[in-house]
Amino acid sequence: MSQTDGAFRDSPKVPKGRLISGHTKEFQTDPLGFLTRLAKEYGEVAKFRLGPFQNVYLVLNPDLIKQILVTKQKSFVKSKDFNVLKPLIGEGLLTSEKDFHMRQRRLIQPSFKKTHISHYATDMIDTTLDYISTFWKHNDERIITKDMLDITLGIISKTMFSMEFKDGYEIVGKPLETALRIAVKRMRKLFRMPLWVPTKINRQYKKAIQRLDKVIYGIIEKRKNDTGKHEDMLRILMDARVAEDGLGMTNHQVRDELMTIFLAGHETTANALSWALYALSQHPEVQTKLFYEVDSIIGARKPEPDDFMKLQYTQKIIHETLRMYPPLYILSRDVSEDVVIGGFHFKKGDMILISSYLMQHNQEYFDQPESFIPERFDNNYLKSLPAFAYFPFGGGPRVCIGNHFAMMEAVLVLACIAQRYRIKIAPDHHEVTPLPSLTLRPKSGLRMVVEERNAESFEPGASFIK
Repeated sequence: MSQTDGAFRDSPKVPKGRLISGHTKEFQTDPLGFLTRLAKEYGEVAKFRLGPFQNVYLVLNPDLIKQILVTKQKSFVKSKDFNVLKPLIGEGLLTSEKDFHMRQRRLIQPSFKKTHISHYATDMIDTTLDYISTFWKHNDERIITKDMLDITLGIISKTMFSMEFKDGYEIVGKPLETALRIAVKRMRKLFRMPLWVPTKINRQYKKAIQRLDKVIYGIIEKRKNDTGKHEDMLRILMDARVAEDGLGMTNHQVRDELMTIFLAGHETTANALSWALYALSQHPEVQTKLFYEVDSIIGARKPEPDDFMKLQYTQKIIHETLRMYPPLYILSRDVSEDVVIGGFHFKKGDMILISSYLMQHNQEYFDQPESFIPERFDNNYLKSLPAFAYFPFGGGPRVCIGNHFAMMEAVLVLACIAQRYRIKIAPDHHEVTPLPSLTLRPKSGLRMVVEERNAESFEPGASFIK
């Protein structure tokens, strides 16, 4: 439990680092390993240094995290590292700040209302069934990480632009992947070459962004002249108005938010699904319970949007996946004004790191934290935890705006797959380890075998879901 702000604590101890680079090498080489060691040795608040001047604080206490993300969030801004993404996503929700961020959030929120998400659910189901029916065959070995990226790309293309998968990938997916790959490389560098310097990688980055801009602005202009009825995010964003002044978004603002949603709604859910399928391959007893629930609720018929609320065990599988492998494994904030949090004095310019991965692997809040146990979420377990012991979607005013969309998507995609296939890890597979990049992904991908299954038969009244 944190102390009151009136009682100052001693400054956190600092592990010895290099004279100039500080702890940059250790952090860049193995960020999760470095932060885990730091937490074990120095506790809930640890300090280290990136480069000669950047002081960084790792904060791993739910009460302190709540103050940073909620109570005193006005004393913090998104880390300047995210400026690397601005050429790609502009002033979208991920990078914008303060009043402009709140205005944009109010404009975008209607896209994720329950009524719209229910409509999107049909696209989630249709896209998944179409993909696995087209590309998956019995006993095929698949690169499952690529399949999940393809499926979520198809879903976001359909729900955002009313595009089919192939068009979405060719028109938006390819240039976005190129730009994102370069952006991540730039984010990981301590010293970055300005974009105006015509290096090869800078030219590639700018070219990919220019290609994306041409496509997105073209789609926006075409939609303005389209009298057809579209129930997609693009239409909702273009029609959105702020109640106070009746003003909507400019083309440029629509473009930035589309790119932000496309980025956030694609790779994060794909990684969560990949990790879920990997966990199922390692825990056949969990996969059996999943099959029972899907067979009992859906059977041989086509899944429907209303199935989401009935698939309680499937939801727990996703909750546990997000606990063990949160795609948004770390949040960073820059201190914008001197502030005291729980007795610790943070100065303007300091950087704060908050890790959902470390918090959600903390034995204080989760028994057997390294074990995959969906049943831990029985009996509303989340309500018994401190607010920021489990936060895979962030929290506070910047909580992921698409969290309900993402949860529904992950559950319905997993149910569609489980209805038809059993998933097994491929023979002679490499060791599976998390790779902390922009999101937390399986290093070197996942090779998995998909086996068609007949619906398992259970005695009437039998239940494996305890």
